[in-house]
Amino acid sequence: MGTNKPLVLVVDDEKDIVSVLQGYLQQANYDVKTAYNGETALQIMRHDHPDMVILDIMMPQRDGLDVLRTARSDERLKDVSIILLTARIDDTDKIIGLELGADDYVTKPFNPREVVARVRTVLRRANKEEDASQLRCGALFMNLNTRETYLDDTFIKLTPTEYTIMKLLMAHPGYVFTREELAEHAFGYSVDTMERTLDNHIRNIRKKIEPDPSSPIYLHTVYGVGYRLADER
Repeated sequence: MGTNKPLVLVVDDEKDIVSVLQGYLQQANYDVKTAYNGETALQIMRHDHPDMVILDIMMPQRDGLDVLRTARSDERLKDVSIILLTARIDDTDKIIGLELGADDYVTKPFNPREVVARVRTVLRRANKEEDASQLRCGALFMNLNTRETYLDDTFIKLTPTEYTIMKLLMAHPGYVFTREELAEHAFGYSVDTMERTLDNHIRNIRKKIEPDPSSPIYLHTVYGVGYRLADER
């Protein structure tokens, strides 16, 4: 495309929403492609490999969760940042989306400026340069150059958001982070909804690193405060 602007793909079957988001994102200096169904979205993702996908969940034929699931199982697409759009008040779709590897979600109706802010935060989190080469805490090892995490010799596949959370925790083992501190670090800002999103990410991390997620030995809850990583250097 002859440009260094990040490429954002906006996917929604409501053309008015696509048009509004496209305008705001272009004004914020992003290149934008659009799709109105899941199948077209996957074709564009495979051809153009966007930096970010804003993906509506409720679409006919192939919904956003199916697109997300397909992307996370595809080696060419698994690292693409994805923000979900959901019109449902129920948290079920949000939780499923996070478990499938979404980096964030926005509930309709939304302020387009908030969506742009979320895009900026997730991309900054995914692309920021690292200032050290590795972190180690007990059996956990993180290579900051390759952004890979291991438990003993087993590779742990983390989403960009999970990686950001684990990096902070591993850099300060034993330190108790409040939920607000972790949310601010992970998302760039902290409100009640973000703290609930953080809890979902913590749960997903535990599923990946804990022998028994219901009785964690690495990532502990400090009730009434937040979370800490066991101090086992």
